[in-house]
Amino acid sequence: MRILRIFLLTLLLSGCGYNTFQTNDEQIKASWAEVLNQYQRRADLIPNLVNTVKGYAAQEKEVLLGVTEARAKVGSIQATPELINDPQAFARFQAAQGELTQALSRLLAVTENYPQLKSDRNFRDLQAQLEGTENRVTVARNRYIKAVQAYNVAVRSFPSNLTAMIFGYTVKPSFTVENEQAISHPPTVDFNPPKLGPAEK
Repeated sequence: MRILRIFLLTLLLSGCGYNTFQTNDEQIKASWAEVLNQYQRRADLIPNLVNTVKGYAAQEKEVLLGVTEARAKVGSIQATPELINDPQAFARFQAAQGELTQALSRLLAVTENYPQLKSDRNFRDLQAQLEGTENRVTVARNRYIKAVQAYNVAVRSFPSNLTAMIFGYTVKPSFTVENEQAISHPPTVDFNPPKLGPAEK
């Protein structure tokens, strides 16, 4: 009878989505780890980028300081695995990363005024690395969004929602649509801007 009860319990749990929750939860953790990895890669590029720009455009103190402060704010947030279970902490993390993205965009826009900086090999390499990293961030975030979506659907759907209530599975936060639109356009620098016509000079 004991074996039979265990067998029936196993069938009940698998039929109510318990195994699905385990699979989806592991997928979320893996996707989140990749998001953090790519964001860290971006943060690691920033000091060299700021120092390179400073060498040619030291007078852009406000913009340079903005990037440095935004990076520091991102670094002050403990991006632990538990963060994805705390909507408020997740929102703070997302906001900080968004501010850093905007600060980087302003910095790279300013570099348009410094032809010597744009021709610097180190700057060009850093800019290419940053652009590639932003693209990888977008891919990682999209994977995380899809993983969370699958998990949240299971939490809300019958009969798996009964399993969610029994075992304490709750909806997890994800990146907002507004933030996705912003990050879908990574900061870029046009090293060959169009020439101005006579009337525009």
